[in-house]
Parts: sequence; structure tokens; C-alpha cells
Amino acid sequence: MTIATTPVSAATAAQVASAVNDKATIAGNFTTFLQLLTTQLKNQNPLEPLDTNQFTQQLTQFAQVEQQLKMNDQLASIVTMEKSAQSTLAMSFVGQTVAVDGQTTQLVSGAAKWTFSVPKPANAEITITNSAGQTVYSTKYAMQVGQQVFNWDGKSNSGQQLPDGAYKMTITAKDTQGQSVAIPTEVQGTVDSVDLTKSPPMLTVGGQNFTVDQVKRITRAGA
Repeated sequence: MTIATTPVSAATAAQVASAVNDKATIAGNFTTFLQLLTTQLKNQNPLEPLDTNQFTQQLTQFAQVEQQLKMNDQLASIVTMEKSAQSTLAMSFVGQTVAVDGQTTQLVSGAAKWTFSVPKPANAEITITNSAGQTVYSTKYAMQVGQQVFNWDGKSNSGQQLPDGAYKMTITAKDTQGQSVAIPTEVQGTVDSVDLTKSPPMLTVGGQNFTVDQVKRITRAGA
């Protein structure tokens, strides 16, 4: 089990750098504005003082610039906290058995499993291919409405026991009127590692990468 870490992702670093650059620009303008305002007050004609309305407008601009500086500080803090929260959540998945959308799963010790949700009754052909794209198993399958599980023992149509590895399921289904039916599939596996250098962090499940939002549910091992 490995965890790749980095203080801040490239995307987050860019956001923070942008906020810092904006702050530096605004801060420079703020300082210049303050110097101009102070100089103006020092050098105003006592017999013709600065117009009250104009002075009020300048003070309002002064307050707006100050607020913008504070907002940039808060934005940088929010980005950092969000990055930390994402990392903490992702790390909590390590070692957990999860179900994610996908067609490829691992055959381990002669056992592989796919879950699929059927929107309406359909007759389907299930095809399983190996990592080279070769068809190793196919079968006809009558599907009923609802969530179903397909367990495969890793044997080809000729009865040969196939080696452990990654196998992909493809479902071609049609309803009673001969119309195609889309059957989404899910695969299940253990989260082996999390890569925090990516934004958002990536979970590795059976050699494949998924984001946290692709996790449908967490299950008990062997369930």
C-alpha cells in the first residue's frame, strides 16, 4: 500500500500563486493610492479645502481596496483548506472495498464479479475480453429489472481456466421490441493507494484510477 504525497497540487499552486500575484498588485495600488491621498491632504489649499464629496469618494475607494486585500487572503486560505479536506477524504478510502462505474475488473483466484443495473427486461449477450482485447468468454443472459450480479469463475467457453488479471465485460442488450438497452456496469475492488499529487486525488483500484466522486458505495470485503 503506497501513498504519494505532495504539499500542494499543480492546480492549487496555480490558484494560490494567482491570488498572491493579485494581492501584490492590489497592495501596490493600495499603497500608491494612500500616498496620493496623504499628499493631497498635506498640500491642499487651506482657503479652498478638498471637496467633501470628492474626499468621501476617495475614502470609499480606500475601503474597497482594503476589503479586496482581505478577500484575497481568505480565498488563499479556502483553497488550502479544500485541498487538505480532499486529501484527508481520499486517504480514508485506502484499504476499503469500493464499487465504482466501470467495465474492467480483476480475476483473482478464479473469481471475478460485475454488478449491473437493468432499467427494463432485456435479452443480452455478455462478452468478456482479456487485456489483449481477445474474447475469452461469452454467454446469453436474460435480464430482469433491477440490480444484478454476474459472477465469473475465470473459465473460457472451452472450459479452460484462465490466468488472473484484468478482464473487461461488454453487454449488448435489446428489449422485447428489439430496441437497444444501455446497461451500465460497476466493478468492485480494494483501494490500494491514493495519489495526492493529482487534483482531485486519484484512487487506485485494481490497477485503474478513479476520483472519489466515482465511488458509488463502500462495501464489506467479500460482500
